[in-house]
Amino acid sequence: MSDHAADLPAAAAALSAEDRADLVNALKDKLQLLAGNHVDVLETLAPNVRKRVEVLRDLQGQHDELETKFIEERAQLEAKYQKLYEPLYTKRYEIVNGVVEVEGITNEPVPAEDPPCNSEKGVPNFWLTAMKANDILAEEITERDEGALKYLKDIKWCKIDNPKGFKLEFYFDSNPYFKNSLLTKTYHMIEDDEPILEKAIGTKIEWNPGKSLTEKILKKKPKKGSKNAKPIIKTEKCESFFNFFNPPQVPEDLDEDDDIDDDTVEELQNLLEHDYDLGSTIRDKIIPHAVSWFTGEAAESDFEEIGDEDADDGDGEEDEDDEEEVQSKRRSKTGGRAQPDRGNGQRTERPPECNQQ
Repeated sequence: MSDHAADLPAAAAALSAEDRADLVNALKDKLQLLAGNHVDVLETLAPNVRKRVEVLRDLQGQHDELETKFIEERAQLEAKYQKLYEPLYTKRYEIVNGVVEVEGITNEPVPAEDPPCNSEKGVPNFWLTAMKANDILAEEITERDEGALKYLKDIKWCKIDNPKGFKLEFYFDSNPYFKNSLLTKTYHMIEDDEPILEKAIGTKIEWNPGKSLTEKILKKKPKKGSKNAKPIIKTEKCESFFNFFNPPQVPEDLDEDDDIDDDTVEELQNLLEHDYDLGSTIRDKIIPHAVSWFTGEAAESDFEEIGDEDADDGDGEEDEDDEEEVQSKRRSKTGGRAQPDRGNGQRTERPPECNQQ
């Protein structure tokens, strides 16, 4: 595999299992090379200093063993609280979609002078409003998307074990835009000390005729005197939140002899990073704290934290070190090491359980 190909985040999504294994081995070789460099450093130390460092390495090994146990116990704790979250998410689903009514609201007829919204069931546009309150997701949602997202009834996520990763599920009421009642997005991870994003798979949306939000139809009148009197019609991709379900992929015909330029590698890596950022935002922020995003409290909380940091600087300028730290964390999600799965936010029942594949 060429050097450029090895730089692709987490190895190509559509490569063969053998090629993906080669990529993981290449990453391990780099780590072993770094370890070898560290050994060379030890050889340059004075004997007494080297002995002290060897003892420190033993302490580090004991720490790493404890950390492994911590990760195992944390996974068990997360699973425990997932079950405790489930009835809360189910109740939220029922209230949002008008399946049940909250205490203190009667079913008496609504007076004619009352606003029409008083007769609506549940909480209209709940998920659309929640997602638009988040800066990352708001940039993806166009005005055209809003009509379809008003039919969004629920969002769930669950871990998957084979392969490792997580799955997002978007449940829609019947709508004039597409036939699917369920749209999914699955992220596959390579487990190697820390999860590495391998690829993402989305649902193919069955758009109703003329209702696609990810494409626009362009018509061009034929030239005067042309034998073909019919207008020329072609489709063109356009910005839409629903492109989320058609994630970027590494070309299937990529092989070790391909000479991929740096700009192409960087563009693809940025696309994959951004795609993972969207998925992890929905999983870690929107699903577990949807009500706070709907009311705007979550967005205000984020803004206040940034404001406090700026006030400490005293000059009103952005802290370059903090910005670099944020960018580093984003880069770690794809194209490097992806953030481990979090345990908050899974729901069950209404809609049915997320199928683990």
